[in-house]
Amino acid sequence: MHLLNDISRKLTALVVMLVAMVAPAVAADTSEQHDSESKINPKEIIFEHLGDGYGWEVPFNHHIRIPLPVIVWGQDGLHCFLSSRVEHGKEYTDGNATFKIADDNSPYKGKIVEIIDGKEYKPWDFSITKNVCALFIAIILVMWSILAVAKWHRNMGHKAPRKFVGAIEALITFIYDGVIKPTLGAKAPRFAPYLLTVFFFILYMNLLGLIVVFPGGANLTGNIAVTLVLALITFFITNFMGTKHYWKEVLWPDVPLWLKFPIPIMPVIEIFGVFTKPAALTVRLFANMMGGHMIVIVLTLLIFIFGAMGAAVAGATTVVSVCFSVFMLLIDVLVSFIQAYVFTMLSTLFIAFGQEDGHHEKKETKTANN
Repeated sequence: MHLLNDISRKLTALVVMLVAMVAPAVAADTSEQHDSESKINPKEIIFEHLGDGYGWEVPFNHHIRIPLPVIVWGQDGLHCFLSSRVEHGKEYTDGNATFKIADDNSPYKGKIVEIIDGKEYKPWDFSITKNVCALFIAIILVMWSILAVAKWHRNMGHKAPRKFVGAIEALITFIYDGVIKPTLGAKAPRFAPYLLTVFFFILYMNLLGLIVVFPGGANLTGNIAVTLVLALITFFITNFMGTKHYWKEVLWPDVPLWLKFPIPIMPVIEIFGVFTKPAALTVRLFANMMGGHMIVIVLTLLIFIFGAMGAAVAGATTVVSVCFSVFMLLIDVLVSFIQAYVFTMLSTLFIAFGQEDGHHEKKETKTANN
């Protein structure tokens, strides 16, 4: 109870501090925002935060970005330069090639294009964008966390670790003993490396997306391309490492013959289910994380949208928006753990379906073991 009261006091102090910082600025800038109200485009701001980019936004000043490497293969070969050279509509000439970021009227909006004879052409783009850089950061954090646990036990034996290393080991034990081992049984050690890796990878990507300053702020799990690749890895492991019994149940399930021949009703349904599983994994993670980010951004934008209505309205809106934003961020921290857990649990179940043995095979295995 004392701990809950302490947390409550700290959260209250945090909200008051945020309101104290934001409210005066909003009230003071009311007249300016009234003139520039038409310049505020919530849709553009939301998609700028949720989308990818060639630079990393600096908090509270989106006119300045941390430059990232642009690597493109144009008409005359490979070109490498920093994204700062093509920001704010600027064109950059490298040898005989000219590059820029396509504007809103281009079919390649937001992408690097090469200008040849006044026309835009899309080069092969291998740039280290914000999302790519965030992926590397998440990979480094996962490796560092797991190797820290391995180093502890290599040096300290079976002595229980504490602090951060202890928390990571507790998560490993929770996922392995609570999800992987009960579901996969004797085959758990074979698939545990992938399942534990995907859990920590998703968890770190989720948590980094909630941080507004570098190295956070990239909406990785809210990007359907990222969640699709993770789901496809589970799909390939499930199907390419599936047993004969698994494929028999897919192609010729144990149901009455009239459901399989002459019209293959059940085989079609089973094959359709093989492809809906990765689709469910993709959309579940993507939609939950995208929705959480969008709600926080919309609540923050309310401060500036209502700022033109006067100091009183701006102050009241600031208090409400900040309170709800902090509340949603706390909920998103919990959702980050839940979504990583759910993705890992469903992946474990799908892989377990692919590892099922028939009754005869199970008896043969037991006889061989005896």
